[in-house]
Amino acid sequence: MKFKDIAVNRQERYSIGVEQETGRFFLSIPVSNRLVDYEEYYEISQSEFDAFRHNLSTALPLVQRCRHRQADDRLMVTPGSDRGVAL
Repeated sequence: MKFKDIAVNRQERYSIGVEQETGRFFLSIPVSNRLVDYEEYYEISQSEFDAFRHNLSTALPLVQRCRHRQADDRLMVTPGSDRGVAL
């Protein structure tokens, strides 16, 4: 998978973008486990992507749900057994 960020909110630490091989849209957040820092990618619809791109702060409610693992049904890559904690 090739994830390309389109817009980044550095202050709130998340981004939106496109997975280039499939054309699917995503929201990503940084996470960390005891060995490594990495990103989790959550699928969003094109309408969500368009809305978030127009006003990035409108993504914050979904970002918070992702950080609290309340949107795991949207995960694009299944986490391993040592799943990280949102940063």
